[in-house]
Amino acid sequence: MPVLILGLVLFLGIHSLRVFADGWRKRQIARLGEKKWKGLFALVSLVGFVLICWGFALARHHPVLLYTPLPWLVRLNALFTLVAFVLFIAGRAPRNGIKARLHHPQLLAVKTWAFGHLLATGMLHDVVLFGAFLLWAVVLFAASRRRDRREGTAYPPGTAKNTAITVVIGVVVWAIFAFWLHALLIGVKPVM
Repeated sequence: MPVLILGLVLFLGIHSLRVFADGWRKRQIARLGEKKWKGLFALVSLVGFVLICWGFALARHHPVLLYTPLPWLVRLNALFTLVAFVLFIAGRAPRNGIKARLHHPQLLAVKTWAFGHLLATGMLHDVVLFGAFLLWAVVLFAASRRRDRREGTAYPPGTAKNTAITVVIGVVVWAIFAFWLHALLIGVKPVM
């Protein structure tokens, strides 16, 4: 569990600097330059992500059951994850109506993914992983919305075509992950 927690601290910590230490972050960007800062940011993110994956795999060898999810919640998680994939793609797809309306769909994707997995799993390592991501996404979403209001951020309107393409890509990527990659990478087949 310590490796998982260290990975979460590194990954979520570096992704929280804009909210909790923006002054320090800006000083580092000014001192190092934007390219070096982005390189350091990417390196810390990658190390954190690798530690999360490794720590989660290690923790699965020593499972501690906290609660037993109802079987229908496991199936419902597939729907949560489908929505999360569409939201995640919407965060990067140009001029789609989802981003125009929700403003920070990637954070909503993380919240949806984490919440669904908390409903569908009950081991301590699951709660640590998904609970940490859920808490992080809730805090960052609220902070991002406040920043948008304070700075008067305007999001370009989406087009119906781009929104439809975004949804289709999200569904296709979800299907590939749900029916093949999740079992290959995680060792659990979420959709039978």
